[in-house]
Amino acid sequence: MIDPRLAQLTAAAETSMSQWDLEGSTLDLIKFRENAVYKLTSPDGEHFVLRIHRPGYHDFAALLSELQWMSALSDFGIETPTVIETKAGELMTKVIIPETGEDVYVDLFGWVNGTSLGADEGVVVTAEENRSMYYTIGEIAAQLHNQSSSWTLPEGFKRHAWDLEGLVGEQPFWGRFWELELLTPEQQVLLVEARAKAAEILQSVPKNSDNYSLIHADFDPHNIMIEGDKIRPIDFDDAGFGWHMFEIATALYFMQTEPHYDLIKEAIIEGYRSKRDLSDDQLELLDLFLALRGFTYLGWIRSRQETETAKELSGDLIERAVRQSHRLLKWAKHYQN
Repeated sequence: MIDPRLAQLTAAAETSMSQWDLEGSTLDLIKFRENAVYKLTSPDGEHFVLRIHRPGYHDFAALLSELQWMSALSDFGIETPTVIETKAGELMTKVIIPETGEDVYVDLFGWVNGTSLGADEGVVVTAEENRSMYYTIGEIAAQLHNQSSSWTLPEGFKRHAWDLEGLVGEQPFWGRFWELELLTPEQQVLLVEARAKAAEILQSVPKNSDNYSLIHADFDPHNIMIEGDKIRPIDFDDAGFGWHMFEIATALYFMQTEPHYDLIKEAIIEGYRSKRDLSDDQLELLDLFLALRGFTYLGWIRSRQETETAKELSGDLIERAVRQSHRLLKWAKHYQN
């Protein structure tokens, strides 16, 4: 049975094609989680990625800012998906869903060849391949931060912040994770304590161009594309202002249970340091930012509990966040002494 919501979005995607003179193209769904993302194949066989943004997450100014930053990163020498302008010269277009009256924004990107690091069939299998790849990911993260920490923001630029309020404030950007209904009473007590400790420590962490700027904020394996020896980040939907260590923690978060984790961690740090300074003081905060990353995923589940994706991932994400919270509290005792 076709999801009614997906059917609405697919119809909107078909309607938007005329804005790029791509009528008659075919659409194949790539994923339907946050946004609806399609592989668009034009009548002459050229491939693109078409993305419909979910209403209520980012407004027009924030979506435009994402695309502006991607273009600036490309100009800086960091390969990002190419934003395809509409025939009117705009970076995105708006479509109204007749059934609901909602405005949805649509953008189009050039196709990125390769396979995602998070693909089920796996991309990297050896220790040396892991090391080489994560060294490169570290380099990319550092270069991205080099650009963002020195970039003059365009007028009207708007993105959210993965700062103290956005991570552990009263209304975190992805939701009040400690109130997730799927937590046991014991887990909830732990998360409340860990949140309080994280907030206490974060208050003393500075925010300056050395350690805080625009970040991708989702260097999850699924958002890293590999083609031969070429590695490229995709999906800047969660990009915002944040600490650089949050970027590194995100890249490492799901790798902690992998057999080559120590090597991967060492490689990403070495790669980063080959392009940008990363002090030992910043690196000492890794356990803090790993816990913060875990918190965000629980907030993400809480707002999507009815979805199949959340149901499928909730057990693992809760287990990881609980484990990370214990590590945070243990680490904090040492850090604050």
